[in-house]
Amino acid sequence: MRRKESRRPADWFRIGDKEIKRADTLFKAGDLEGAGINIQQSVEKFLKGFLLSKGWKLKRIHPLDTLLNDAVSYEPSLEAFRETCEKITEYYIEERYPFTVVSELEPEEIADSLRTARSLIDEIKKLTNLDASPG
Repeated sequence: MRRKESRRPADWFRIGDKEIKRADTLFKAGDLEGAGINIQQSVEKFLKGFLLSKGWKLKRIHPLDTLLNDAVSYEPSLEAFRETCEKITEYYIEERYPFTVVSELEPEEIADSLRTARSLIDEIKKLTNLDASPG
């Protein structure tokens, strides 16, 4: 039986916080692909949580730039994170699909993505006045 996803932004933020912590742990352990996918998952959860806070109908999609398009329609200032979302979306594909060449992710790239993802997450939390803690 398929379970129904929560429509509560705080639930999405709580999972997003777990994902960014996992990303940090995997990064420190040297698993760049694992860190990348968890960065992507975290940002996805925060964008969906933000959108749900605006009454958005939940969609089962993963591309961050597509989610950002919807988010920008509610909050134009989030456009500043376009490049971040485009880059981090690549990590989802990198980890989930087999390629004939080895990943070329570099530690500096993942460290930068962690920083910029946290900036986006902080901005979303500020815009929604919500956080991951139980209400």
